[in-house]
Amino acid sequence: QVQLVESGGGLVQPGGSLRLSCAASGISFSMYAMGWYRQAPGKQRELVATTTSSSITNYADSVKGRFTISRDNAKNTVYLQMNSLKPEDTAVYYCNAWRGLLHNYWGQGTQVTVSS
Repeated sequence: QVQLVESGGGLVQPGGSLRLSCAASGISFSMYAMGWYRQAPGKQRELVATTTSSSITNYADSVKGRFTISRDNAKNTVYLQMNSLKPEDTAVYYCNAWRGLLHNYWGQGTQVTVSS
């Protein structure tokens, strides 16, 4: 059974930092591309950052220079370090594991709220 469990969300003031974690089980983690997506109220889910099985990374323009995605294959965990947070970063953040259309998995999401 595949499980992706996110943690690290919460309430933070503008300009602050958070680190999200996603622990995976039930998959050959090192063979999967991993990603973070987010969905704000009333908006569609959007890509935040991805990392391939070879640790090649990709970021949405809105987070470049502020967010960093990384993975630890020994711990089956992917991270999202978020710095200089803005109110518009407020959303539910979802972890994704992808290795083709038949192997596409999502976590339950973790809420990030940026507010003073």
